[in-house]
Amino acid sequence: MHFFRSMKYSWIPGLFLLLMACGESKPKRPDVSKIKAAIQVVRFDDAVFSLDTNQLDQGLEQLHRQHPGFTKDYLYNIVGAPPHPDSTKKILTSFIRTYASLYRDSRKQWTSLEPQLTDLSQAMKYLKHYFPKYSIPSRLYVFMGPINSFGNIITADGLAAGLQLYMGKDYPAYLTEEGQVLYPYFISRKFDKAYLAVNCVRNMVDDLYPNNSIGRPLVEQMVEAGKRAVLLDYLLPETADTLKLGYTEKQWKGCLKNEANIWSFFMNSDLLYATDPNLVNPYMNDGPNTPALGPDSPGFIGLFCGKRIVETWMKKHPETSLQDMMQTDATKIFRESKYKP
Repeated sequence: MHFFRSMKYSWIPGLFLLLMACGESKPKRPDVSKIKAAIQVVRFDDAVFSLDTNQLDQGLEQLHRQHPGFTKDYLYNIVGAPPHPDSTKKILTSFIRTYASLYRDSRKQWTSLEPQLTDLSQAMKYLKHYFPKYSIPSRLYVFMGPINSFGNIITADGLAAGLQLYMGKDYPAYLTEEGQVLYPYFISRKFDKAYLAVNCVRNMVDDLYPNNSIGRPLVEQMVEAGKRAVLLDYLLPETADTLKLGYTEKQWKGCLKNEANIWSFFMNSDLLYATDPNLVNPYMNDGPNTPALGPDSPGFIGLFCGKRIVETWMKKHPETSLQDMMQTDATKIFRESKYKP
């Protein structure tokens, strides 16, 4: 499986009181020390960039023997080679030569994946605890792909992370004019090591519960996004909210301080039951900000609203399991939450 996401209100941090207590309760962490969640790292990038381009037949044959499924995914879905031997070899050779310097840079930056593996393994233990029937991946394939290709996917063989999109927000290739056309700074600033485990866990959540809310009313899309954000809190309890939401620290604090203002905007703008993508997308897609809420607001503000709605509902239903939360109708959660910051 592949995962290849009127009125104007000024955004003035400090204008509203902080509505959430500093010591907001976090999900209680169960003891998962006895759950096994070992994950094997496969440095597929090393395997590819050590290939002898003059003898690709032998090298590719060995890759197919060792990792048949992921090798096909890599060649045909990530690198984009056609399934024809001569064309595959030609495109792969060109790719290796073109990306040799980026690969060398990645090896300097990624001397170890231990911090990411620690977070990922712990998250998998929680995932196994809460969802015992889910088959957690046992491998993490680390690859180097085209810069306009996938940075994080889940395949039949395991999780996979493309280091070309984890080189740090200040990596020169991202900051060029061409790089910024492809990945504006609000996107490329998240091409950091700290996001690797979060993105892997998010892919597992989407694998477990595919999001089918596209086209539904805005409030339903908010709640469905909120469910996933709350679930991430249970799976990554030590990870910063900014990483799990993709907001900057300033944006996150601004959301908390302006929570009532944000919700008033949606209530007064009659947007909650809108289904027109032109009306919905500005609040459910990533962006440098939410234009209607000002330049300091985050994009994808619907994620924040949805998370707060679901958190409110969960406080009123403390015995609800995560499985039940994920399966509960979004409209039911919204109505029963009586969310009113």
